[in-house]
Amino acid sequence: MGPLPRATHLVTGPVVLSLALLSVAPPTGARAPERLAARPAERPPAATPPSSELPEDTLERPLPLAIPAGLEVAFEKAGWEEAAAGSPLGLDADLVALGRALFFDPVLSRDGSVACASCHRPEASFADPRPRSVGVDGETTRNAPALVNRILGGSFMWDGRAATLEDQVLMPLANPVEMDLPADRAAARIAEDPAWTARFEAACGGPPTRDRLARALAAFVRALVQGDSPVDRFLAGEVAALTAEEEAGMWVFESRGKCWRCHNGANFSDERLHSTGVGARGGAPEEGRFAVTGEERDRGRFKTPTLRGLAHSAPYMHDGSLATLEEVVEFYRRGGEPHGTKSPLMEPLELTDADARNLVAFLRALTPR
Repeated sequence: MGPLPRATHLVTGPVVLSLALLSVAPPTGARAPERLAARPAERPPAATPPSSELPEDTLERPLPLAIPAGLEVAFEKAGWEEAAAGSPLGLDADLVALGRALFFDPVLSRDGSVACASCHRPEASFADPRPRSVGVDGETTRNAPALVNRILGGSFMWDGRAATLEDQVLMPLANPVEMDLPADRAAARIAEDPAWTARFEAACGGPPTRDRLARALAAFVRALVQGDSPVDRFLAGEVAALTAEEEAGMWVFESRGKCWRCHNGANFSDERLHSTGVGARGGAPEEGRFAVTGEERDRGRFKTPTLRGLAHSAPYMHDGSLATLEEVVEFYRRGGEPHGTKSPLMEPLELTDADARNLVAFLRALTPR
């Protein structure tokens, strides 16, 4: 596939586009990183792995930093005074550039083997094409989700434990199964390099610190915006933007498919947490939000991801358990997996095979082509 049309404002290069594991929770039963009493001794960064193991930065230079078509209403509701397509996102270009450099550099991991981009890959909608993302010591329990349009997010991480992007981008650094280098130590390491220090001075007005590291990474993630999909163009009046199958799928999405109940708004996510049965075994759900609140009603609840960029962000669900969109539709078609805290919104769907095919076609049309 060739480079994206510039108008998409999806800032990937050779492939288009709900952090290094910027959304991966600790394994079930593990304590949150900030509560760990002891940590393994920090090892010096290893030599940079071969380029095949670290994603190349294929993003536009510079990034557009503008609102893409199709998200005008979402940005207006989020409080932007100028929400027309092409209006500025209000991000500092130097801070975004610093966050971008950090995002692709393995310096933020304990042994220098993992970068943020290792699990949020540009060619995979800034998600992870592996079912389970891999940290410094091997496989984790989560699939890193796409980072598209997190500037519009209301909460972060699969279990919603982070209230802001600044909080969220530092959690994978501290998590021992992800990057295992807490932000204070990461900042101290970076400060030993005069080149990094100069970049922080220019973009942040001071040397590397935990807070400045968070600001830079969060600014970059906010710059990863996507709109102008065939669905956006259809809704704007370009009736030929969707095929007949895709248009029929949109009707299924908005009617008997009942997808709109959770995947709503311009970003196709209600930003809430629901228990669908993904990951449930023998009637027992995963912890999900329970790991944060300790409330039984939150067992199995995970955050609704965006559907934008979906054509390239397989596999799906928080555990990467569904390999294709066809499998996703079949999961919802049968009403999810039974367990004690399953959402009442989850019920078998009366869809024909044609409905299911059309719905998959519509979901793919939420990605620019």
